[in-house]
Amino acid sequence: MNDRAFLFADAVYEAIPVYSGTSFLPDRHYARLSRGLGEVSIDFDVAGLSVVCERLLAQNDLVGEEFVVFYVQVTRGVAPRTHAFPTTSVEPTVYAFVGPLARATPEQWDLGTAAITLPDQRWGRADIKCTALLPNVLAQQAAVEAGVADAAFIRDGMVTEGTHNNVFSVIDGVVTTALADRRILHGVTRQFVLELASDLGLPTAERDVAESEFRAADEIFFTGTTTEVRPTVVLDGEPVGSGSPGPITRLLSDAYRAAADRIVAD
Repeated sequence: MNDRAFLFADAVYEAIPVYSGTSFLPDRHYARLSRGLGEVSIDFDVAGLSVVCERLLAQNDLVGEEFVVFYVQVTRGVAPRTHAFPTTSVEPTVYAFVGPLARATPEQWDLGTAAITLPDQRWGRADIKCTALLPNVLAQQAAVEAGVADAAFIRDGMVTEGTHNNVFSVIDGVVTTALADRRILHGVTRQFVLELASDLGLPTAERDVAESEFRAADEIFFTGTTTEVRPTVVLDGEPVGSGSPGPITRLLSDAYRAAADRIVAD
């Protein structure tokens, strides 16, 4: 009960997608976890976590499962409750699990999803993937109660990201998303999708996106480990573009799935 994650959310975590027993972009995920640990001064070497993932997949009979998440959380450890770091050496607590995920079927994807917008009330270091997620929890619950899949945060009139994913918009043919600064999590899937767009010859932009631009976008989609590339066709009750998944979103989703399929084939 004295673990600092339980008392203070003094921990960072990572979630890695696994397709048919093979982790997708694991080096990028472990690098982000290592960076986050460094930002909050938790001394833990992420080397060896891939072995933990393999063991958990085998023990839970999930090696052959199409889509699985490997979740790992590292806390500062157990120490008497006081806000400052422990004054003596404390061993970090490491918690990990694997669990199956449901991918959208082609029919579900074609229907698209809906989203709402909400004020971004998170702390100023959203770039650290920490477990202090109460604002995200409350926002996602608001989305659930509204009967939609996602919620997009807006801070100072600018769109930042989703409650547990990054958000893109297609504006005048440009694949656009928020800058990777301290206001958003530097999504591994986000960066990979930007690279896919570049490979496909699509123009991209990382910049502040005004709420008015976002609402007028031709296409909107969310990206993330568990989200993959998910089209949004309704925003705050209003249709996005044509009201159906757009051609650029479809192109990027197909490219993402093809990349995931390749790692399985290899």
